[in-house]
Amino acid sequence: MKSLQEQEFKEYECCTLCPRQCEVNRYQENRHGVCHVGAELKLARAALHYWEEPCISGTNGSGAVFFSGCSMGCVFCQNQSISHGDVGVVIPKERLVEIFLELQEQGAHNINLVTPGHYTPHIIWAVEHARNQGLSIPIVCNTGGYELVDTLKRLEGIVDIYLPDFKYSDRVFSQKYSHAPDYPGIAQMAIVEMVRQQPQVVLDESALLKRGVVVRILLLPGLLYDARRSLRYLYERYGNQICYSLMSQYTPLEHVEKYPELQHRVSGEAYMNFVQYAISLGIEHGFTQEREVALDSFIPEFNGEGVLSKR
Repeated sequence: MKSLQEQEFKEYECCTLCPRQCEVNRYQENRHGVCHVGAELKLARAALHYWEEPCISGTNGSGAVFFSGCSMGCVFCQNQSISHGDVGVVIPKERLVEIFLELQEQGAHNINLVTPGHYTPHIIWAVEHARNQGLSIPIVCNTGGYELVDTLKRLEGIVDIYLPDFKYSDRVFSQKYSHAPDYPGIAQMAIVEMVRQQPQVVLDESALLKRGVVVRILLLPGLLYDARRSLRYLYERYGNQICYSLMSQYTPLEHVEKYPELQHRVSGEAYMNFVQYAISLGIEHGFTQEREVALDSFIPEFNGEGVLSKR
């Protein structure tokens, strides 16, 4: 039974917030959506995070808020413990407002909402209330790119920076590795909406991102051609209107044992080929990664840090 304080979040009664359209009543006891979570707000970590793009992490760090659950279910997920909803702390919506303000007090350059789409009603409520209480740093929507346009439209005026993945161009790969054959088309439409809302990259005097869209492409083993195809599509569509993040951080974890082709890191040659292709396209606003980031140590510890009140 839902609490009186959450009566306004009717979207959870027949949830269609993500492209899976599962229509589950997430308020029912032990009923979870495809995202693996119910209607209660569940967080795994809220702390300063230094491993994002330089324009987001800066020197102080990004105020990363990791939400439990995810509707994608990628077989190679680096955050599987939280994406399956197994790890996390249930909090009231008022606590989320406090977390945003606490991260700002700690010097965070922004509030970085990691995989937040299945909690969109909570996020809108919390951001509006936090801004009324003095929150002034940008809001980042850090997403796998598998988002409904209608849900994104509700975030207009809430999100300042969109940080989506563009995981695949080929439906064969999106079906095999994310059980989502519709991913390429869904992600393309989602990015169109994100760019409509934030059509320009705006940096401050410290080269920190204030507004705009940064699209990430994680290079997976054996998928260089698909990654290049994704990059070409984005550049032909948006040119240097957006930023591009070419990621080498893929780390093979134990749960990819059924996929032998994913059981090794991306080669340095493949990654440099990817980077050189981006340069040949004419990409000016781009980020690359050092190969040393492809280590388990760069995956945060989801121990509930910063989630519970210290009062």
